[in-house]
Amino acid sequence: MTLDQIQTLIDTWTGLGIWLAIVAACVVWMVYDLRTSNSHIASIMQWVWILTVLYSGPLGVLIYRYSGRRQITTDDLPRKGFRSVAHCYSGCGIGEILGVIISVGLFAMGNFWAAIITFSLAYFFGFAMNIGPMMQNGMAFREAFKGAFVAESISIVVMEGVAITTDLYLGGQSTMGDALFWSSLYISLSLGLLAAWPANLLLIHYGLKGGMGDPRDTDAAAQAHCH
Repeated sequence: MTLDQIQTLIDTWTGLGIWLAIVAACVVWMVYDLRTSNSHIASIMQWVWILTVLYSGPLGVLIYRYSGRRQITTDDLPRKGFRSVAHCYSGCGIGEILGVIISVGLFAMGNFWAAIITFSLAYFFGFAMNIGPMMQNGMAFREAFKGAFVAESISIVVMEGVAITTDLYLGGQSTMGDALFWSSLYISLSLGLLAAWPANLLLIHYGLKGGMGDPRDTDAAAQAHCH
């Protein structure tokens, strides 16, 4: 399938509207599940999951059900990898959306400056969402920053390298008034998430990241809420 064919396929307001309705339903379910079945999860992590679902809809729900609930049967490296990448994703998504809207949607900048602005904002928000839980657990800012800098930089570079490239490639010359602009953004976000998962697996495997805690550990979660 050629680029033109792909763009024609996703450049439809009807399709985008259906997708947004699915995303809205997924977010409603997520909030309900967090309040009724997983309220022990720390507040920052709850927002991580809500944002993940907001960006990726059913894919975010599947990742949450697989790795983020206390109802999971076991915890392993793949699940830790998804929890880790979700932290990065929740923040990076905010930055990427703002970056694309500002650079492409409002100012119609070229690809170079669009990529620079989008990456900078994604890095800032992605890094903030990763050190936030550390500080919520009582770690000092400097210690949290030093502990997360290398690992999160690697994760964010992989995620945003794929996401920004995909968005600029698929979006072409579209503007905020085109369905293609928003469809490309949604697709790029999810592809960035999937691309960064293997990187997070390696980072956890080699001890550079921790996987953000086992959601079945309600005692640890309760302690996090107290800080």
